[in-house]
Amino acid sequence: MSQRRAAARPLAGRVAVVTGAGRGIGRAHALALADLGAAVLVNDLGTDLSGCGRDAEPADAVVAEIRARGGTALADGGDVASIAGGRAVVEHAVAELGRVDVVVNNAGFALGGGTVEEPEEAGLDALLAVHLRAAVGTMSAAFPVMRANGYGRVVNTVSEVALDARFAGPLGYGIAKAALWSATLSAAEEGRPYGITVNAISPGARTRMNADALDAGFREGASARLDLAPEHVAAVVAYLATPDAGDITGRVFHVAAGEIREYETRRHAGTELAERLAAAIRASR
Repeated sequence: MSQRRAAARPLAGRVAVVTGAGRGIGRAHALALADLGAAVLVNDLGTDLSGCGRDAEPADAVVAEIRARGGTALADGGDVASIAGGRAVVEHAVAELGRVDVVVNNAGFALGGGTVEEPEEAGLDALLAVHLRAAVGTMSAAFPVMRANGYGRVVNTVSEVALDARFAGPLGYGIAKAALWSATLSAAEEGRPYGITVNAISPGARTRMNADALDAGFREGASARLDLAPEHVAAVVAYLATPDAGDITGRVFHVAAGEIREYETRRHAGTELAERLAAAIRASR
């Protein structure tokens, strides 16, 4: 392979697992990773927007796209919505493709869970299963393989609704994404000594899951005129999977319309509210 071609395909010889890769953002992730040379396990149940049903066609179609572009891909129809399910997808990749170097936890849905006054336990469990437990499962299976190889890249999918009050929304979805945000930070610390990076993406992309919600939040359908193509998000995920991103771990990025912003959560002294509370406590003594 020429030096130029190797530079254009930094993931040649690597294996990537992408969950929820049959449509939308997940499909874009799978194609971007394949274009960089990775063999891709395309996992997708083919569910509806509430996470119900099964359809093999979406995953098969993405596999066909990758192969038509000269890449290597394998479909996986496993249900990742449990720790065991997440582990099984990674184990499938290792069994069929020989290794795993990259895991992108993208599978999920947003509906269900109820409200604070009327929580719906089954819905909360389903959201936590597909967003949190699935990622814990894939990471738990991938880490030993990555550690042995001295190389690993994990990218989880979180959301602004988790920790940004400006975008707070449905109870269950926010809880699940906040839990995954925290799991990302914990996993990053655990993987750091072994060359395993763990980051998260908060994506802003127009897909079947959020098109209606985006339009409702913009005047006169402005979201439809923004360039909210999933490919913008996938480009960042693909870069985070490369050797060049080996120094980036435990970070969270919001990516939308070609813009990249980093989320930082820090405690601050001396804010107006902190001073107000301190003054109130002093006055009460």
